Amino acid sequence: MTVEQNVLQPGGAAKHQQTFLNQLREITGINDIQVLQQALKDSNGNLELAVAFLTAKNAKVPQLEEATYYQTALPGNDRYISVGSQADTNVIDLTGDDKDDLQRAIALSLEESNRAFRETGITDEEQAISRVLEASIAENKASLKRTHPEVWSDSPNPYDRKRQDNCPVGLKNVGNTCWFSAVIQSLFNLLEFRRLVLNFNPPANAQDLPRNQKEHRNLPFMRELRYLFALLVGSKRKYVDPSRAVEILKDAFKSNDSQQQDVSEFTHKLLDWLEDAFQIKAEEERDGEKPKNPMVELFYGRFLAVGVLEGKKFENTEMFGQYPLQVNGFKDLHECLEAAMIEGEIESLHSENSAKSGQEHWFTELPPVLTFELSRFEFNQALGRPEKIHNKLEFPPILYLDRYMHKNREITRIKRDEIKRLKEYLTVLQQRLERYLSYGSGPKRFPLVDVLQYALEFASSKPVCTSPVDDVGASAPASGTLPAQTSPSTIEQQGPSSSDVPSTSPVQRSVIHKPFTQSRIPPDLPMHPAPRHITEEELSVLEGCLHRWRTEVENDTRDLQESISRIHRTIELMYSDKTMVQVPYRLHAVLVHEGQANAGHYWAYIYDHHQNRWMKYNDISVTKSTWEELERDSFGGYRNASAYCLMYINDKEQYLIQEEFNKETGQILVGMDTLPSDLRDYVKEDNKRFEKELEEWDAELAQKAQQEKLLSQIPRAPAPSPAPVQAGEPEYLEQPSRTDLSKHLKEDSVQAINKALAEQEDRGPEAIMDTAIKLEYTRLLKLAQEDPPPECDYRLRHAIVYFIQNQAPKKIIERTLLEQFGDHNLSFDERCRNIMKVAQAKLEMIKPDEVNMEEYERWHQDYRNFRETTMFLMVGLEFFQKKSYMEALLYLIYAYQNNKELLSKGPYRGHDEELISHYRRECLLKLNEHAAALFESGDDQEVNNGLIIMNELIVPCLPLLLVDEMEEKDIVAVEDMRNRWCSYLGQEMEPNLQEKLTDFLPKLLDCSTEIKGFNDPPKLPSYSTHELCERYARIMLSLSRTPADGR
Repeated sequence: MTVEQNVLQPGGAAKHQQTFLNQLREITGINDIQVLQQALKDSNGNLELAVAFLTAKNAKVPQLEEATYYQTALPGNDRYISVGSQADTNVIDLTGDDKDDLQRAIALSLEESNRAFRETGITDEEQAISRVLEASIAENKASLKRTHPEVWSDSPNPYDRKRQDNCPVGLKNVGNTCWFSAVIQSLFNLLEFRRLVLNFNPPANAQDLPRNQKEHRNLPFMRELRYLFALLVGSKRKYVDPSRAVEILKDAFKSNDSQQQDVSEFTHKLLDWLEDAFQIKAEEERDGEKPKNPMVELFYGRFLAVGVLEGKKFENTEMFGQYPLQVNGFKDLHECLEAAMIEGEIESLHSENSAKSGQEHWFTELPPVLTFELSRFEFNQALGRPEKIHNKLEFPPILYLDRYMHKNREITRIKRDEIKRLKEYLTVLQQRLERYLSYGSGPKRFPLVDVLQYALEFASSKPVCTSPVDDVGASAPASGTLPAQTSPSTIEQQGPSSSDVPSTSPVQRSVIHKPFTQSRIPPDLPMHPAPRHITEEELSVLEGCLHRWRTEVENDTRDLQESISRIHRTIELMYSDKTMVQVPYRLHAVLVHEGQANAGHYWAYIYDHHQNRWMKYNDISVTKSTWEELERDSFGGYRNASAYCLMYINDKEQYLIQEEFNKETGQILVGMDTLPSDLRDYVKEDNKRFEKELEEWDAELAQKAQQEKLLSQIPRAPAPSPAPVQAGEPEYLEQPSRTDLSKHLKEDSVQAINKALAEQEDRGPEAIMDTAIKLEYTRLLKLAQEDPPPECDYRLRHAIVYFIQNQAPKKIIERTLLEQFGDHNLSFDERCRNIMKVAQAKLEMIKPDEVNMEEYERWHQDYRNFRETTMFLMVGLEFFQKKSYMEALLYLIYAYQNNKELLSKGPYRGHDEELISHYRRECLLKLNEHAAALFESGDDQEVNNGLIIMNELIVPCLPLLLVDEMEEKDIVAVEDMRNRWCSYLGQEMEPNLQEKLTDFLPKLLDCSTEIKGFNDPPKLPSYSTHELCERYARIMLSLSRTPADGR
């Protein structure tokens, strides 16, 4: 990010050359400035030829020319000099509409930028911004014509769009503008920057100014940016629409291309436009002094470049804004900075007589807001396209920059030399340690300590005198001679005879040849190798040596490890002394990119300095976050997400984040009180419009409720009763059974009554009912305590099994049993009818305070939800086995969501979550493969069908998989699906397919975890308990015979 003048001004040509060099660096991945300059020179300024030259396999490194080197080393006539800006790179972020492959993009971009610059004086950066803005607006307008559900469509219910308390306001994605949202939110949450924008007043004589290109662009944009910031401060909406600000930017330039933009480039140009707008105001207000531009004061610093070329020294000061850092090959931010601050041979800078070349950068003035651009894209010459670098790169929440300051350069050089010496010694120690940890000369190596331990164990094993293939007899001839049948091979294996062994050796047994048992393993042969001949004296000496050597090796290894740890600690603490922690910068915002080089989605983590917590700004979604979540998403190496831009602020400059105070009362100003009067009125008008939406919605709901009430009062024919109901029965008994299982429970109740009658035939109805209830409860308790196979879920047979397993209150169970025996279905004979009346009478006697009917109803509703979830699961699995994946997916989605809600109340409330998750995930993967195959066919109808599957089934389901970040398999599946579609970006295809692909990809890559709306749940068939249990058992048995595919 640099502050640039128009390239038509003096010095513009030199600056444009620097821009081309930056562009070449990013396209080719080559960082050697000499090679890039020579390629540009050899191609006569034609960047397309320069790219072809640099990416050719037989390209040779051109010889260094002194004039070429000084061309970038010495200061030019610009007001400011660019420092490795990526503003003109051709690394394309296709969150939007890129319709060209890489080669065509390079050719068109470079040729058009040269021609347009000559004709209009507008840089290729500005044209690129115009293209992406036009694409964004076009996408937003086109969304009104589409029939497929859009990711960013507003909810019709305004309460879904209402801001909760003082929660930060989000920004609506108005068509591939996640990059806009991430940058704007990061800057808005810098309170000083917010104040500058909100309090910006257009020049008083704006109408008299010459309306050139920049003024025509900047002043209207500043107006809309002020309105947008004001809405972010005081809106009652959950998120606001930035279309008008984007529209102003789009209208600034005219272009028909649709090139997407990345965060770094947009940040660079945005601040450049803001600087121009504030410069107009500053020049108007200057009073004979050089005007100060607050944007420059806030975001731009200076560094001193000290260099040597062939023994000649040079030194010049340059201004920088967004500081570029290479990621590849470094593990943390300090390593990146060290590499960026030193180029070439550092020793040559300190010696008088040296033929080497090199240069150092030293910060002389740091900006209050310091932004690092992390270069995570490189050009893969073999594949001919850019690729994203997913390497892990750590960065701290507090960054001390003392070691890079010019005032500390002498002490820093001393410390760098000391670190270099320590690292060289560290390398020697690590090599020595490696010899201990990987001992041996073959392909397989082992720790030396373990080798010695194995040798000691071998030597200490029980000695035997036979080979593992020899048999051992239970007895031997006294003479120790061998039988005549012994083969020569046996003699060789056996070794010397007992007559040749000294008398001090252990007694050995002779081998007896047994033809029919020769192949069997002898019973007394050790289970591990052991020495065949070893004396006690030999064993004692060997054990002593091995013990001593092992101890020595252990001590040496420990000493080496401790020395290495001390050196690491010394290096880490090298800059921790008091003099080197005086320039602290606190991490304010992290802009994250997820995806590949050709496509992706941006969001931001921003630190709330007053609440001391991290917030995640993902377009319309603003949620609390943690440093752990930020680490996972930003460091890289996890999924395809990593930080692309880091914004640090000077921790000593409290004005950057300080709230405003009322000058009279001294109280903190918050919300609308911080706005100027014109913006306060603007926000109030918008809030009135939103309140009117809420009122209209409430009125519409009230009208619908009134209509439903009138309809409910219309008399209807009474439904026939299944059995005559006696007078005086309670109202709820006239309704169907609460468990809707009357017919099934009738059989269980009759069996319990018959058993009770058999035991107490001469007792009255009340005693028989009590016995029947006890018998039924005992049966159900036994079922609840069993551990059946997956296909036998006893909870489906009876609600009380479900209640017992989930520890329902005793009163709930007792009332449920009474209702079972008081059901009308028992009125088919005299005995059962008498028991039914007793149960109904007892139900009437239960007082309201004895059983909480709301709690009772909740338990029965949970059981009905459990059965419904079971049916969703069962039908979904049946469709899955029939390979009807579209039908199966909807059932499994509702099964998972309902089951998750049940499991939140207890572990036995629902089904195996992993099982449902597995088949839901498999459905999505198979549908994704099917949709991709349709897209690859190239047929218009099939391509459209494939995209319909993705837009209406896959994309709405992705937040369901991402919302639970503990489900690693779901996250991996989402990445697999996204990578499948991103892989098409590097392939040649018809323009219409390319357009559809780039139109669809941002929706697929959207990382928002906000759950989108679904259709109503699919209708479920009516099953009796017997049918439900039977079909559930059948489907679960079939699953047990099917490979689990990694489940």
